[in-house]
Amino acid sequence: MDLVDAKYIGLVSSRLKKFKRVKENLFNFRCPICGDSQKQKNKARGYFYRVKNNVNFKCHNCGASLSFNNFLKQIDATLHKQYTLEKFKEGHTGKNFVVQKPKFEFVKPVFKKSLGLPKASSSPISSEYLTKRGIDPDKFYFADKFMEWANSQKSTFDNIIRDENRIVIPMYDEDKNLIGFQGRALGKSFTKYITVMLNEDAPKVYGLDTIDKTSTVYITEGPFDSTFICNSIAMCGADADISNWGISNPVWIYDNEPRNREIVNRISRTIDNGNSIVIWPNNIIEKDINDMVLSGHDVMSMVKSNTYSGLEAKIKFNNWKKI
Repeated sequence: MDLVDAKYIGLVSSRLKKFKRVKENLFNFRCPICGDSQKQKNKARGYFYRVKNNVNFKCHNCGASLSFNNFLKQIDATLHKQYTLEKFKEGHTGKNFVVQKPKFEFVKPVFKKSLGLPKASSSPISSEYLTKRGIDPDKFYFADKFMEWANSQKSTFDNIIRDENRIVIPMYDEDKNLIGFQGRALGKSFTKYITVMLNEDAPKVYGLDTIDKTSTVYITEGPFDSTFICNSIAMCGADADISNWGISNPVWIYDNEPRNREIVNRISRTIDNGNSIVIWPNNIIEKDINDMVLSGHDVMSMVKSNTYSGLEAKIKFNNWKKI
C-alpha cells in the first residue's frame, strides 16, 4: 500500500467507529455515510481495501463504493486537501488516481507608502530640536501622541496612558514601501528610541530607499548621524548581516567611544569579519557624527581619510581603544 494512503488511513481512523485492521491492506469500520445499523451498534460493514496501487472504500450495507480520495473528500475536506497535496508531490496522478492540481496562492504583502504624519518642521518643538542639532527637520516626521498613532499602523501598545510626542523616523525598503519606523523621544524618557516593524522579516535599517549599492555605502549607528554622510544607511537596532543586501563595498562607522566595551567589541568583530571600518583619530573628542559636525569638523573628509581594513585596521583599533 502506498505510504501516503497508509498515513491518511491512520489519520482518519480516529473519526471512524469500531475501526480495526483485519489484515494487511484491509480495514473494517462502521460506515460513516449510512451510519451502518442503528439497532446493532456492533455492526461494521465499511471497508478500506487495496486495488492495485490504490485504496478503495466499500460499504456492504448501503452499497457506497468510492476511491479513498473521494471518501476523504466527503468525510474531512481539510484532511483531503492535505492528502491530495502530498499525493501530488509524490507524483501519484493519472488515470488510476485523479486529483486536481493544487493551487498555490501567494499574496504579496502590501505595505504603506506614507506615514500620514506632518513633517517634523511643522511642529515648533521637533523643528527646534532638529535645527539645533543641524539636522534637516523635513527629513523626519512628528507624532503628537506617538503610541496612539503607532497603534493605528500596527497593534503594538496595550497601555497608552503615558503617551508622549516623538520624532518619527521612517524605514523604507528599496521599493519605497514603509517597513517600519522609530519614535525618538524629545525629552527625558525611559526609552529614547522605540522601534516598530510593520514587516518583521525586513532589516531594521534606515535609508535603504536612498542608497546606490554599486558605490561605497557607509553604515552608521543612528539615522540622525547618517544624514551627514553621503550614500549611507543606519542601523535601527543591533548590527545586521548585510551579506545578502547586494552592497559591494560597505564601510562601518561606529561612535567614538573607546571606553565603551560594547562598541569596542562590535568594532573588533567587524574587523575580524574582513569589513572596512572608520577608526576616529585620537584628537577627536566628540562621541558621534552629529557632535563632530556641530564642533565644525569636516566629517565626510575625516571618514574617507580614516577608513581601514585588515591588519591596518587592527593596528589603528588597538591604538584607539582605551579599555
